Amino acid sequence: MLIRHKKASDVASHEITPESVYLNRRRFIQASGLAAGSIMMGAAPSEAAVLPAKGAKFADLKKGYSKLGKDDALTPFDGVTTYNNYYEFGTGKSDPAKTSGAFKPLPWKVKVDGLCAKPGTIDFDEFIKPHTIEERVYRMRCVEAWSMVIPWAGIPLAEIIKRFEPQSSAKYIQFETIVRPEEMPGQRSSYILPWPYIEGLRMDEAMNPLAILAVGLYDQPLLAQNGAPLRLVVPWKYGFKGVKSIVRISFTETEPKNTWRVMNADEYGFYANVNPKVDHPRWTQASERRLTGGFLEGRRATLMFNGYEEEVAHLYTGMDLAKFY
Repeated sequence: MLIRHKKASDVASHEITPESVYLNRRRFIQASGLAAGSIMMGAAPSEAAVLPAKGAKFADLKKGYSKLGKDDALTPFDGVTTYNNYYEFGTGKSDPAKTSGAFKPLPWKVKVDGLCAKPGTIDFDEFIKPHTIEERVYRMRCVEAWSMVIPWAGIPLAEIIKRFEPQSSAKYIQFETIVRPEEMPGQRSSYILPWPYIEGLRMDEAMNPLAILAVGLYDQPLLAQNGAPLRLVVPWKYGFKGVKSIVRISFTETEPKNTWRVMNADEYGFYANVNPKVDHPRWTQASERRLTGGFLEGRRATLMFNGYEEEVAHLYTGMDLAKFY
């Protein structure tokens, strides 16, 4: 799938990734030759792998979208996998990496229902098998005003949507995460968040070429703390829109009641577009701190729509940007 013609100013992932990190991980995947369902028992967390499709090799990813600036070096793998918001595993940034060891990403099923012609409950391999996995290097901006740059591996969400043939009355798409309190210690408390975690998009947002369902990062499958085996990535929105460990996708006529808006409607809305001109009630969104080599660097200016204004601004023509929080 061709996203767009690359410009001379666009930066390829191999140019912005530390060469040793990029090549070493590619060699690891090429050497391992792992297929679906194979698990490296006893491997270190940074090397644990469960490939999502029979015969899939992340070393053979189709190159997709990468539009980054000279100051957008990739966040190191260890940073991406140990500094996370994933309240199902705890509220601390290091909790997901520390407490997700019991989580089992396979076997896995995804239920697709609602206003569509081809609903069903599908094994994970069959869910992604018809699609080509692409590399997408995206900025990720957390609502808490910190950010990363991550090389995802995923499937364009638009392809998934078309496959299940939504009805014309389907105006939104809703995503739901799994509930397994025996494996996800944060879910043992209803005081943290109401479970399951729910998120959603307007249908035209979901069809935008930037939106993907990610199955991996840094040339290897997602780890539990990053949302294994399937998560949503919408790079022009704040990170809490990226629902993880998806087990249900529903086509609806009405706007989904996403979890953070249910939890605190005064501070979180449905759209959650990155907008430096609209502050969170408790902090500024005009700037952010980038996670680099193991620490949060000094503040940098936040870009409108996280730098993807050219690709997504048309979705909100005529709408009041100040109300997008």
